[in-house]
Amino acid sequence: MSLRWGFMSTARINRLVLEGARETDRAEVIAVASRDAARAEAYARDHAIERAYGSYDALLEDSDVEAVYIPLPNSMHFEWTLRALEAGKHVLCEKPFSRHSEEVERAFDVADSAGLVLSEGFMFRHHPQTAKFAELVADGVIGRLRLVRAAFSFPLAAVHGADDARFRPELDGGALMDVGSYCVNASRFLAGEPESVSGEQVVGPSGVDVVFAGALTHAGEVVSHFDCGFVVPRRGELEIVGEEATLVVGDPWHVYEPGIELRRRDGVEQIPLERANSYQQELENIADAVRGDAPLLLGRDDAVGQARTIEALYRSAA
Repeated sequence: MSLRWGFMSTARINRLVLEGARETDRAEVIAVASRDAARAEAYARDHAIERAYGSYDALLEDSDVEAVYIPLPNSMHFEWTLRALEAGKHVLCEKPFSRHSEEVERAFDVADSAGLVLSEGFMFRHHPQTAKFAELVADGVIGRLRLVRAAFSFPLAAVHGADDARFRPELDGGALMDVGSYCVNASRFLAGEPESVSGEQVVGPSGVDVVFAGALTHAGEVVSHFDCGFVVPRRGELEIVGEEATLVVGDPWHVYEPGIELRRRDGVEQIPLERANSYQQELENIADAVRGDAPLLLGRDDAVGQARTIEALYRSAA
């Protein structure tokens, strides 16, 4: 049975989520909202969405909308997640949910008390490639895990312009919040919650971090480190190092070209994977969780751990 979605804003990322929705019978996007009614109506026409609303509150008043996708600027995530939950909607909040762990805790308290599904939108976690490299680590293919190295960056101004919301501190912008959050999430997923963190940042003219590097220690003598940025070339890398071998994932975040390289002393093995739409997988998991057909992949524990780690990294960098 299809879960009926409303999209809160006409953000660029909607296009990818809409593509995922079109590839499954478990998600149907029936409404979109913008603070500009004309923009919402034009967006609805262009993307064959049935209903358009000139305010986010109007979307939440639509009783046919069961779930809401929130891709608003970071500083607005908590407020509108709460409003959506209070309106009785399930919520997929685009990453990063928040840089304040107490906000994440409060939102999940509201969701749990209302019996609603709430999830943070790390789409790469839903891709079969992520499950595969985690399985290889768990099966001991690389021996004892010792190191995770991650990177994610792109030249934000050149791609989206110097006025992009991610350059604005009042909207909780910054490289760590945006691309760095993927690196943090992957490290936590593979090595567990960090026991200590250290962060260094370069703050740009607008007041947000445009380059951020972090080091984390985890139980079992595992170390992870990452770097991210808005003023360096496009990069996306994940290296998982064990005592006996290394896994290299060339496209860990977008997963346009899935594939894992297993590097041993005696040679390199390519582990091919079928293509899959991460957003389709994400929407299907949420629909299944809402209907009680499967557990939610990314719930309270992951979201709270993520926010706590980002908090600690910013404290260290400051």
